[in-house]
Parts: sequence; C-alpha cells; structure tokens
Amino acid sequence: MSRVCCVTGKKPRTGFKYAIRGIAKKQKGIGLKVTGKTRRRHSPNLTKKRVWLAEENRFITLRLSMNALRTIDKVGVGQIVRQLRAQGQKV
Repeated sequence: MSRVCCVTGKKPRTGFKYAIRGIAKKQKGIGLKVTGKTRRRHSPNLTKKRVWLAEENRFITLRLSMNALRTIDKVGVGQIVRQLRAQGQKV
C-alpha cells in the first residue's frame, strides 16, 4: 500500500538533509556553514484510523494524515466519505 492520505492526498516528498558545522556567530564564532547535502524523503504523518460512519452504522478504516483528522472533525465523516466515493475511491 502506498504512503498516501486518502483524504488530503499527501504523499512523500523529496528534499535534503543538511550537515552543518561551525560555531554560531552569537557564540563569537565565524558562523555555521553547510558542509554537505544528502537526499532524503519527507514522509507524511499517516496512521490507520477506524472511524464510525453513523449513516451506514459501521466502522470504516482509512489511512489518514493528522491534517485529515482535523478536517474530518471540522466537516464530518459523512461528507468526506461522500466526496471520496464521488472521486471513485472504494470506502
């Protein structure tokens, strides 16, 4: 299963990890310098969550980001499920 949030569509992005060396200027040094860059993946904060769907009187399991959990709290589970089904996703 891919690491994608089914509500927000968040997925891993690529970026860099920086190696920084030196003494900070406020500690009377010459300053911090980037001495190396390494490629890395920034993964979204995903969890499998069982959510009660009152309209169908059952639990559904969704793979959600924490941002999507906040959206579900605000909008409601029923409306989110309707949107997912309109997009063609199986819920």
